[in-house]
Amino acid sequence: MSKPKSILITGGAGFIGSNFIVYFLEKYKNIKVVNLDKLTYAGELSNLNELENNDNYTFVKGDICDTELINELFKTYNFSGVIHFAAESHVDNSIKNPDAFIKTNVNGTFNLIDVAKKHWMEAPFKYKDGCKNNRFHHISTDEVYGTLGETGLFTEDTPYAPNSPYSASKASSDFIVRSYFHTYGMNVVTTNCSNNYGPKQHDEKLIPTIIRKALSKEPIPIYGDGKNIRDWLYVEDHCKGIDLAFQNGLAGETYNVGGKNERDNLYIVHKICEILDGIKPRDCKGSYADLIAFVKDRPGHDFRYAIDASKLENELGWKASENFESGILKTINWYLNKYNS
Repeated sequence: MSKPKSILITGGAGFIGSNFIVYFLEKYKNIKVVNLDKLTYAGELSNLNELENNDNYTFVKGDICDTELINELFKTYNFSGVIHFAAESHVDNSIKNPDAFIKTNVNGTFNLIDVAKKHWMEAPFKYKDGCKNNRFHHISTDEVYGTLGETGLFTEDTPYAPNSPYSASKASSDFIVRSYFHTYGMNVVTTNCSNNYGPKQHDEKLIPTIIRKALSKEPIPIYGDGKNIRDWLYVEDHCKGIDLAFQNGLAGETYNVGGKNERDNLYIVHKICEILDGIKPRDCKGSYADLIAFVKDRPGHDFRYAIDASKLENELGWKASENFESGILKTINWYLNKYNS
């Protein structure tokens, strides 16, 4: 019997990465996953508790910027694929500390793909024996495209126009991956997603913050006038899109993954408060919406993001299972369980 394939997944203790690993190992019983995560504030090992007894799962604590470690992992496990989630991703943090974003998102991505190239390729456009189908999948964001006005959608052909240190660092990493396809003929694919939500998201993000503040009866902070619009994607739908692009996407291509669920922040906060009013009413008989507090907008806050995912749908057969209203109910129930346990 042949040895199971090994895949390196970076950043797998984070929100999207942990959801993906659980989904992936459930679907593929003959693939081994090595999860490399630095366990910064956004990485949480408890996100992977359900894999404690899974023989196909290995966790390694480490930094994607550590060339020696990445080399050792490639030698030990002979990876046939990399799915690269590891990134600093919170825009507010990138405004305060942009250097961490450049180190991880730019230098780390370069380090990872360069080590993969050395292990898989003999020369430009010439793979080593048995490595021809090895693939590097880079996970990115719709924020690289900048901001939209009232109408229009981001497509894979939208010019890049990043507006924050975070999105600029992700745009840089996208271009590094693209260059390894065009210069070296490496088998790469990139996916750019819209705003994810669902179980296991870090407490600082918008939706967990709204739920957490409401339950603790604290002011619920909303930037500016709350009119900023995002396209919301349930995390498991994103995982399915990543899997399709990794398995079946064309080398060198980019695929946008979006939920077709444009909602402004005011709608999000009122919807969550309305659901909480129904399933866990406040003692004072008021609505959770009474806690909404508008705060000073953040610098360079993009007005609207929305993704056209028709390439992924038409070419690879992807379809989102959740709309925002069904996904947010699942999400709220998960957080109620978390905060009450």
